[in-house]
Amino acid sequence: MATEGDAVGTVIEENEISVGVGEKGRHLPVMLDEHLDIEAYAALYTGRTKIRRLLFIAENCGVASIELEALRMAYDEIKKGENTQLFREVVAKIDGRLGPDYEGDKAWADDVDRRAELRKEKLENELKASMTNLIKESIRMGYIDFGDFYYAHGQLGDAFKSYVRTHDYCTTSTHIIHMCLNAILVSVEMGHFFNISSYVSMAWQNKDRLDTVTISKLRCVAGLADLMCKKYKLAAREFLETGPLVQNSYTEVIALKDIATYGGLCALATFDRAELKSYVIDNINFRDCLELVPEIRELINDFYSGRYVSCMEYLENLKANLLLDIHLHDHLKTLYKQIRNKALTQYARIDSHNKILYARHADQRNSTFQRVFQTESEFDREVETMLLRANLIKHNHNLQKH
Repeated sequence: MATEGDAVGTVIEENEISVGVGEKGRHLPVMLDEHLDIEAYAALYTGRTKIRRLLFIAENCGVASIELEALRMAYDEIKKGENTQLFREVVAKIDGRLGPDYEGDKAWADDVDRRAELRKEKLENELKASMTNLIKESIRMGYIDFGDFYYAHGQLGDAFKSYVRTHDYCTTSTHIIHMCLNAILVSVEMGHFFNISSYVSMAWQNKDRLDTVTISKLRCVAGLADLMCKKYKLAAREFLETGPLVQNSYTEVIALKDIATYGGLCALATFDRAELKSYVIDNINFRDCLELVPEIRELINDFYSGRYVSCMEYLENLKANLLLDIHLHDHLKTLYKQIRNKALTQYARIDSHNKILYARHADQRNSTFQRVFQTESEFDREVETMLLRANLIKHNHNLQKH
């Protein structure tokens, strides 16, 4: 017997042969390039999440060239905004390795900080005036402006508090939904995923005012929160119901490719065969998402079709890049283990020497014969009993119970 890691080769069933790899015309696993296309990856996102993902890659890739490219792109992106604290942190990480164009720009940082102080003073005065005049809408907008200000400068705790304070001044369902989306955005950035469920539920209470894109956004973040809380089956359900409606409208949080990847892996790890067919493979909306990530699409199809060797190859080839995903990396080991265990439940006998994976199937023909023999024996006993009774009656013997 061998371990699951030895399960590479031809898949052979006891009653039939299933070819795992190499079928004519099939989309075989793609060996990913040694270098991650960071520019194409980063283009999927906007705002703080783009910067956070670049910094995560720089910190975890282990390849100097990719690290510096990610830091360079993060530097350029940060200078489009106003977060001088994060700018200084990135400059320290670069440590002069990208030349004079990517050193600390003190003049820029000081100018941004000076303008920020003026802006904050103006916002404070406007909010005080609104509070004095008890104009609810002006107060609500004042807190939103403060939330946006703090968010832009990386002061996420203050941003969250400002957004949440608008709740007391909301006068319509649309206001409540807007407050929830702001609170959710900051919660994702802070990694406070337990907060997300509460604000998703609050938004759902105003369902009559939710448009299709907002519904998709809520499902996205609900799935993300479930993923981070290790509720993988619930996460799969949320991502699968998101569909392509969100398109590029939520790039400050998630990309459509992420929805396909997170949803597909969580489904493979937790769904049974019937659920995989019904909720994933036959799901027209999710199928459109999977077209953006053909490796995940083929991985799912291979798993469902019993081509487990090809399936494992896809998993292995995807692993390096998936480990650089800011949300998925901590869960990849568990998801992979669950997917492999599910495969090995059906294909549990492995010949590592010959690279053959044997499947255990019930011998239906033998079972049928056994049932026939049992029925025949019971029939014979009944016939013998009937004949005995007939003979006794024929010879006038009385049957008595003892």
